[in-house]
Amino acid sequence: MLRTTLVQKSAVRSLATFASPESVLPKKYGGRFTVTLIPGDGVGQEITDSVKTIFKAQNVPIDWEVIDVSGLESSGKNGVTEAVESLKRNKVGLKGILYTPTGSSAKSLNVALRKELDIYASLVLIKNIPGVKSRLDGIDFALVRENTEGEYSGLEHQSYPGVVESLKIMTRFKSERIAKFAFDFAKKNNRQLVTAIHKANIMKLGDGLFRQTVKDVGQDYSGIEVNDLIVDNASMQAVAKPQQFDVLVTPNLYGSILSNIGAALIGGPGLVPGANFGREYAVFEPGCRHVGLDLKGQNTANPTAMILSSAMMLRHLGLNDEADKISAATYEVIADGKIRTKDIGGTSSTTEFTKAIVDKLA
Repeated sequence: MLRTTLVQKSAVRSLATFASPESVLPKKYGGRFTVTLIPGDGVGQEITDSVKTIFKAQNVPIDWEVIDVSGLESSGKNGVTEAVESLKRNKVGLKGILYTPTGSSAKSLNVALRKELDIYASLVLIKNIPGVKSRLDGIDFALVRENTEGEYSGLEHQSYPGVVESLKIMTRFKSERIAKFAFDFAKKNNRQLVTAIHKANIMKLGDGLFRQTVKDVGQDYSGIEVNDLIVDNASMQAVAKPQQFDVLVTPNLYGSILSNIGAALIGGPGLVPGANFGREYAVFEPGCRHVGLDLKGQNTANPTAMILSSAMMLRHLGLNDEADKISAATYEVIADGKIRTKDIGGTSSTTEFTKAIVDKLA
């Protein structure tokens, strides 16, 4: 299992990831890593270009293997196959969000990619950023989301015209491994509380299994408290008193909802970094999975989430100095308040924001 650690440096809370001995780590050739880059749809090209610009300016030892795949094109499925093969070679990827059309039979390419490689754990960091005004302060929680089953199992069929059966699959095995991921994260990061999010009052078997499994796993982690919340109550608590949360562990759908609530709490989807882990592979992407089709090509998107996700990737690769510098420069630009994108109250372009970070690094 891939594991994670946070370190506090002034206002910057940095993420590093470490693999257990049985995990396969990426190989380094000539002092450089090759990383799969999937720009994705919407603003993906612009915000991954921001990362590429910053890495180039800092001489970060990363070579990109770019895989163009889009949920907007009929060839997207073939692109996922190419992306899977690239990730199998490189073990690590940086990814924009792939568009999933509503009201059609097209499957989510994001889900397909995670399932194909069994990238089962999503980690999203929800924390106030100095310089970004929000209604509530003191927000600092991690959201650990199971990526491969639950409502996202994708098993649906129409048994009779107008009657659709959608199967929600929950297993003890997958509930247990995501629970262990959450508790390992809490232990390594001095977090004191893990909260299981569920709807076991109604879905007594499926969500009941998830809730009980998390509690059972928690017995093996002394010093870490475990409790649980029904998802609708958790959503209310998130907007009323998010400071009570430390680590949340959720099935897939509930994690998707709560990550969006968390993003709104701290200033929007452009600020939330994230990562996805399996036993062998790690894919880093913004934690709040918004495509931004309406912003495409306007050079106005906030690249912060992608930049911070890329810094998480660097720490995963052991490039801690580069990660710390890039994270610190990003936070400094936001805190200065002179250069900021439209979503956080400014008028600066993506390019201008990126240049300001490069200038801080000079």
